[in-house]
Amino acid sequence: MGRGLTKVYTSGEVEVRALDGVDLDLHVGELIVLLGASGSGKSTLLNNLGGLDVPSSGTLRYRGRDLTGADEKTLTAFRRDAVGFVFQFYNLIPSLTARENVALITEISPDPMPPEEALRLVDLGDRMDHFPSQMSGGQQQRVAIARAIAKRPEVLLCDEPTGALDVKTGITVLEAIEKVNRDLGTLTVIITHNAVMAEMADRVIHLSDGKISKIERNSTRRPVRSLEW
Repeated sequence: MGRGLTKVYTSGEVEVRALDGVDLDLHVGELIVLLGASGSGKSTLLNNLGGLDVPSSGTLRYRGRDLTGADEKTLTAFRRDAVGFVFQFYNLIPSLTARENVALITEISPDPMPPEEALRLVDLGDRMDHFPSQMSGGQQQRVAIARAIAKRPEVLLCDEPTGALDVKTGITVLEAIEKVNRDLGTLTVIITHNAVMAEMADRVIHLSDGKISKIERNSTRRPVRSLEW
C-alpha cells in the first residue's frame, strides 16, 4: 500500500519529480500491468515497491510493515524473502547451467522450491543443464523468471521483461509469467510501454509524469497468445 509516494532526484539545481504523489493498493494474486511512456515513472515506482529504492516522501507499507523509513538491513531482508525481480536483461552467470543459476537463489532462501521445479514451471525441464550460450534469448529470460520465483516470493516485479525480445519470443516469456501468477498466486506487476499487454492483466495502471492518470479493471483476463500483437 502506497500513499503519497514521491521521489525527487536532484542534479545540481535541477529537481526532477520522478514520482509525484502516487496512491496505490496492490492485492494478493493480482496480475498488474503498469503502463506508461519512457520517463513516466514506471521503473522508479517498481524500484520503490521492491525495496531497491525508498521514496523521498509518502508512506509505503507491506503486510503491515512500514518500508518508508526502513534501514538497508530491513530492505535487504524484504528483497531477499518477499520479492522476485525480472529485468529486461537476464543477468545470468555464463559459466553456470540453468539449474545452477537458479540454485544460487535457492541456497540463500528460507523456503525455496527445488531449481528443477522452478525450471519446469517455465517449461524448461529439458534445458536444465544447458548454459546460457546454448539457449535463446527467450529461454534465458525464462531461466531468469525461474530464478526469481524459486524462493517462492509473495511479489514478482517485472521491468520490461520482453523489451529485448522479438514478439514471438516475448509471448513465450509472458506466458511463463502468466503461468506463475496463476499457479502460485504470486502478486505480479509487469511494467511496459506496450499497450497490447494491458488485456492480460486484472488491472491496468496508467502512469504519466510521475502520477497515476487512470486505473482500469478488466472484467476478464485474456490469455497472452490471444492478444493482437
